[in-house]
Amino acid sequence: MSHSYSSQRVRIWDLPTRSFHILLILCVVGLIATGELGGNAMQLHFWFGYAVLTLVLFRCVWGFVGGHWSRFINFVPTPSKLLTYVRALRTKQSPKSIGHNPLGALSVLGMLGVLLIQVLSGLMSDDEISNAGPWTTWVPADWIELATEYHSEIGKVLLILLIVLHVGTVVYYKLIKHDDLITPMLNGDKELASDTPASRDTLTSRLFALSLLIGCAYVVYRLIHLA
Repeated sequence: MSHSYSSQRVRIWDLPTRSFHILLILCVVGLIATGELGGNAMQLHFWFGYAVLTLVLFRCVWGFVGGHWSRFINFVPTPSKLLTYVRALRTKQSPKSIGHNPLGALSVLGMLGVLLIQVLSGLMSDDEISNAGPWTTWVPADWIELATEYHSEIGKVLLILLIVLHVGTVVYYKLIKHDDLITPMLNGDKELASDTPASRDTLTSRLFALSLLIGCAYVVYRLIHLA
């Protein structure tokens, strides 16, 4: 008895997730560039930092209420699933994932965590020349010293390494494994089995995401004016 397999275009990445991804890339590039330029560019550096914090907070919330494949529960692997995936890779199998694969999921969490720490350390940094984060007026001096050293020496390098690893992995999957991860993140869809659950991506859900983003921006505004 033969089994028929029907496939169709399935919405995997909703518009808010795709927009977050593109905006985060632009803001992080701006953050690194302005940080390297220094001088007058530092005011922009702060604004890029506030934007990144807003986006990271939004993605954390969207990880619980967003489209099906954007929710942490549907892509963050359990230890056993991660072990199974790594074993499959070691035997040169190529397990297909609908959204993020288990290692990709860990890289997403790692990137969000590193960005969050980098921005928060920036709020407490002081170059003792002309630029000081908004929290430096009330946090202890030893915190400022630690935050400044981490922000300028450790966190920056860690962030750049993660970006290089992320880009390298996407290129590797495209050229070597012939698995295009870029196009679905741009148009939202993948050709998959017709019974694959799709991510909700309606006008209502998009407006809801926009309201969440505005709420996160307000939270960031309050955070930078804590003093």
